Amino acid sequence: MDFRTDMAIERRDIFRKANNTKDEIPGIQTKESNYKDNIHITKVIITNEQGALALGKPVGTYITIDIKNLKYATEESIEDVAINVSLNLKEILNKYVNKEDDILVVGLGNRASTPDSLGPKVVQDIDITRHLLKYIPQYIEEGSRPVSAISPGVLGTTGIETQEILQGIVENIKPKLVIVVDSLASKSIERISSSIQISDTGIVPGGGVANARRELSQNTLGIPVIAIGVPMVVEAATIASDSLDIFIKKMQQNAKSNEYLNSLENEDKYTIIKEALAEEKYDLIVTPKEIDDLIENMSSIVARGINKSL
Repeated sequence: MDFRTDMAIERRDIFRKANNTKDEIPGIQTKESNYKDNIHITKVIITNEQGALALGKPVGTYITIDIKNLKYATEESIEDVAINVSLNLKEILNKYVNKEDDILVVGLGNRASTPDSLGPKVVQDIDITRHLLKYIPQYIEEGSRPVSAISPGVLGTTGIETQEILQGIVENIKPKLVIVVDSLASKSIERISSSIQISDTGIVPGGGVANARRELSQNTLGIPVIAIGVPMVVEAATIASDSLDIFIKKMQQNAKSNEYLNSLENEDKYTIIKEALAEEKYDLIVTPKEIDDLIENMSSIVARGINKSL
């Protein structure tokens, strides 16, 4: 699959389109539901290696929460989404850890780059309890879970792979599970800062923008890794392709028999446009102009969701 997306649901849809089928892919199970009017949840479960090969994702569970009109989010809508994040995160947590097991929350990304600052912003709002349970346990509610958090920075500023940093932390403080938060890449303009993906298969930092670092997963850290990601960037080729779809639809309303437009609709426009942009050195990764507000909304949602679930 020659496209940049970290979203399992998008990989499923593109596989279906490429194979001209609406049937469920062998090795893939999909469940959909709604939460109130503005939240749609899709659970994609990769059950075997055939499904993993089809989507280019490891076997596991991928939950996508799509939110409408997040650009104009109210406090009530932010809280609604946070509750939904918490419910879905709890469902996965309960598969791997007990109520009082230690959890490490990791915020990946670069604090100095707004689209990549989701992880560090979430970490600063996590309710940290590990040190309180150690030094002033008398003031902490009985049965509280030890929670610690870190934002390790990026290789370009630390010179250390994130995996190397986390391996050292895991060996020393011995959490039972890691929750990793990161910005993702999407193949859909609509999903930019409007979707949240929760998975139990770990993450490859930078994978969606062709800057892959070492994998963070149970295979590399020795404990379960839950990844929470929000699409914050999209390729210029995707924007051009989606814009062309809108253009074709508009033109076809007035020229339904135009053979060229009809054939162009069925072409893989993304691939054609991506190749053209790459030749001109315009193969860009793009983020919305409202990214500051969107990051603030999403970091608040994800932090609240994690806090509620822990």
